[in-house]
Amino acid sequence: MFHGLSAFPLTPMNESGVNEKEFVNLIQRLVTAGVNSIGALGSTGNYAYLSRAERLRVLQLAVDSADGIPVMTSISALRTMDVLHLAEDAQRTGAGAVLLAPVSYQTLTNEEVYSLYEQVSSSLSIPLCIYDNPATTHFHFSDELHEQIAKLPSVRSIKIPGVPSDPEAAIVRVNRLRKLIPSTVTIGVSGDPFAVTGLNAGCEAWYSVLGGLFPKTCLKMAQLALDGSKDEANQLSARLEPIWALFRQYGSLRVVSAAAEINGFISGPSLPLPLQPLNGLVRDQLKSILIEITSIESSC
Repeated sequence: MFHGLSAFPLTPMNESGVNEKEFVNLIQRLVTAGVNSIGALGSTGNYAYLSRAERLRVLQLAVDSADGIPVMTSISALRTMDVLHLAEDAQRTGAGAVLLAPVSYQTLTNEEVYSLYEQVSSSLSIPLCIYDNPATTHFHFSDELHEQIAKLPSVRSIKIPGVPSDPEAAIVRVNRLRKLIPSTVTIGVSGDPFAVTGLNAGCEAWYSVLGGLFPKTCLKMAQLALDGSKDEANQLSARLEPIWALFRQYGSLRVVSAAAEINGFISGPSLPLPLQPLNGLVRDQLKSILIEITSIESSC
C-alpha cells in the first residue's frame, strides 16, 4: 500500500464536533477515484485536535467507507503510552497501516525518537510509516536515524517532507536515503508542491493533501510521474502552482478546508479553534484558482 497516491482527506469539524456525513462523503470521493490508499487523520485530518475516542470513531468511519482500499491512520501523540493505545485502536479497527510522527512538547533527542519507534514497532501486527514532518514536530531526522529506524520489523515506508526543487539535487537526495534503508521500505514524498519532483527523482509514493480533495487530478499526476512521463507530470503540477503558492503562505490545512467549503464538499466553519479560516481576499483568490482545478478534475 506504500506506492502510488495516498490521499489524505480532511476531517470536517468545528467546536460542535466532527461532521461524520461530510467525512464519509470525502472518503467516497477517494474510493470513486480509485486512489491507492487513504491516509485518515493526518495533519490535515486534524488528529492533534481530537480525543482518542474521536480518533477511533473517525478511523472506523474511514475503514468502513473505504470499500477495500487500505487505510493508514496517524497514531502520533505526545506520550508513548498514548501512541501505543492508538496503535491498539488502529489494529482493532482494521487499519492497513499506521503513520507515526515524533510529536513532543519538549525537544526530543535521537535516542528518544528511536526508542519511540522501537517500542511501537515491537507491538504492531500491521506496517508502520515514519512521518518526517519537521515543520510540525520541530524534530529533524538525519538519514542515519532513518537508516536505524527503517530496519525495525514493522517499518515499511518513510514519508519525507519534500525534496530539493532542482531535479538533479532531488535525485541525489532520494538516492542517498535509498542506499541506507532496506529495499522493503519505500520512500514517499509529502509537501504537495514537491510531489512531482520527488516522484520523478525515485520516490515510490505521494502522501498528498490535495489528493484528499481532488483525487483524480493527483492520481493522474502520480501515475504520469511513476510511468516515466516526467514532462507531462511537471506540466500538470505547474498548472497547480497558484494553489501550491497558497499552501506555502497559509498552510495546506487552511487552504484545503476553505477549498472544500467553496466547492460545497463540506460546510463551514470547518476548523477547530483557535485556527482561523482564510480571510475574504484570499478566499476570493482561491475561488478563481478552484475554477481551473475543478476543470482539471472533471477532465481526468
